[in-house]
Amino acid sequence: MRIILGGLMAAGLVFGQGTVGTFAVTAGAGRFVVAGGAPEKGGTTTVGTVLAPVNLVFEHKGRGGRAFVMDAGQHVGAVLGSPVFEAFEFPSGGRTQYVDAMLRTTFGAEGDWHTLLGKPEVRPVTVRVPVGFGYVLTSKASGRSIAVADAEFVQRALFQQMPRQDGKLVVAFALNTAFYALGDATVCCSWGVHGVDKTTGNSFVLSTYLDGAPAAVEDRDLQPLTQQLAQFFKDPLNDPLVYGRNAKSAGNAFPAWMRPGFANSCGGPGAGSTYFQLEPTNTNAKNNFPASPAYEAKAGRRVYHLQNVALLPWYVGPAAGLGTQLSFPDGAALKEKAAPCPARGRGGAAPKPTVEAAARNGRENGHLLIGYWSGYGGPGSTFPLREVSPQWDVILVAFSTPDHKAPEGTMQFRTPGGQDPAQFKADIAWLKSRGKKVLISLGGGGQHFTLADAKRVPNFVESVERIVREYGFDGVDIDFESPSLSIAPGDTDFRKPTTPSIVNLIAALKELRGRLGEKFLITLVPEGTQVPSGYPSYGGQFGSYLPILHALRDVVYFSDTQSYNTPPLLGLDGEIYQPGTVDYHVAMTELVLHGFAVGGDAKMMFPPLRESQVAVGFLNGDTTPEIVKQTMDYLITGKAPAGAKYRLRKKGGYPGMLGAMFWTIDADRRAGYNYSNEVGPLLHGYR
Repeated sequence: MRIILGGLMAAGLVFGQGTVGTFAVTAGAGRFVVAGGAPEKGGTTTVGTVLAPVNLVFEHKGRGGRAFVMDAGQHVGAVLGSPVFEAFEFPSGGRTQYVDAMLRTTFGAEGDWHTLLGKPEVRPVTVRVPVGFGYVLTSKASGRSIAVADAEFVQRALFQQMPRQDGKLVVAFALNTAFYALGDATVCCSWGVHGVDKTTGNSFVLSTYLDGAPAAVEDRDLQPLTQQLAQFFKDPLNDPLVYGRNAKSAGNAFPAWMRPGFANSCGGPGAGSTYFQLEPTNTNAKNNFPASPAYEAKAGRRVYHLQNVALLPWYVGPAAGLGTQLSFPDGAALKEKAAPCPARGRGGAAPKPTVEAAARNGRENGHLLIGYWSGYGGPGSTFPLREVSPQWDVILVAFSTPDHKAPEGTMQFRTPGGQDPAQFKADIAWLKSRGKKVLISLGGGGQHFTLADAKRVPNFVESVERIVREYGFDGVDIDFESPSLSIAPGDTDFRKPTTPSIVNLIAALKELRGRLGEKFLITLVPEGTQVPSGYPSYGGQFGSYLPILHALRDVVYFSDTQSYNTPPLLGLDGEIYQPGTVDYHVAMTELVLHGFAVGGDAKMMFPPLRESQVAVGFLNGDTTPEIVKQTMDYLITGKAPAGAKYRLRKKGGYPGMLGAMFWTIDADRRAGYNYSNEVGPLLHGYR
């Protein structure tokens, strides 16, 4: 290992940025920037600090019109007396502060070398969170609350009040708050962000302190704050505003690592996982509140819970000048060095499944298996539409995308996977001749769509009509994801929307149906933030599909909310549920089957959809056939599986409920029809 003092430029990184000093390390095949003073120089580096307890004031109308206040100021004393600022005995690193012990363990330091946080200046900050930039979930049973906030919004608001702090680290913490990234609440949840604020140049950590959080939150007190502190010192030049958008400008680039204990889950090239900034020691899946076993540090009768984190040797392997321990404080938390992420595939012919697709038996019973055929990849990397398993009743072709080179609202479509357009059209006709419905899905993840100008409605209508008629599609599936459809400030009634993009899209879809006739089908595939999150809060991306669903409820074929692109949310029982479980799938689906108070306001009731209009959306790699089957059986028959906590409001279930949707048909085929061969016969077998 070679130590280089700050101020040099290498591998696209400018060392020494921010208000905290850094040094660079060459380890293995990489060079990494670390905060503090270089070990080879010895001595003690004291990092000046500003401790900023954040008072978050959430402005929403779910509590009688009152703002919900989450004030971290009451926990300043607990943080000051903790291992963050006081000396504690650690199994490695000696008796010292948490960060110092972590760095000493990282470099196997035994001499007089320390990096300490100085006694902080305490500077409280208040941030008002408007509707659309966060929400609060309160457990009905315990009365305890957890907030979910836009990390970028809170960071910007924080540094509008915090000028440059030369030579200091800003340590900001909220109370019982999780964060989402990229301004998109489906990218949830993390315990904060860290790095360099580009507006002020401040080195900072923004996290939370957990005290009296609901049962859905497993971590406790200092785990979030110590996690972000550890990640900052491992990666002090991270720019949180580009994290996940452009990894090359987001600080250190570690060898991309697989998450321990998770099959096929690449954590990415950062100190924490991409978007969610989870440590390799975290045990939860994405879209949940972060969770991991804690290290307990005792101070008399008080016990602090600290985050176990990966050390530099875990990411890069053994290297001269580094210690041998892979994790800290618990050296046994990570027993083996990081496994590298596999290289992405380069296309090639789509493999033939080794399992036969199940035959479609039985009469029509009103329950449908719905799937997206994505056709991603180059020529030969996908399979023809006519090879779709006969279990699929509705095939949604992904995607027709906005044509950003044409006037606003214009949509375009090219046959996926380099398939011949004539053959593609023939395959659609062949599927339809066998009773299948084939629709074109408009939008897709990462595609920004707007129809803010009413004069542009004809562009949308005419371009979509042309695509539908040319290819013979049965209709359109609306998949305009956050932030494409966002409720404007002041638009508070889903029954009478005023947001131009939403009003114009409703008008455009009605015109399309008028042109193409009653047999023209319209389906909606909202994200979790766009329908069920409208229960705790309405505004911005939260509940943005509700006005569309309500306006088109008489003509919509079905709506299948994505039960995977979603944060933790409330069920009708007033309890908090996290994605990936039967309870979550059932609770979020019953919201639209039963109806609910939008934004928690009993005067704003969203009426239930017809049972035959409701399906559940699943992601192949994010669930299992057993979870899907238990979910569908519970919803349709009312028979709760063992261990289910959520209880349906309607005893006996919803026998007329439509069915299940999957992203994707392609992945199902590659995996030997693991979903269609099991879920299809289940749905088609109900009587």
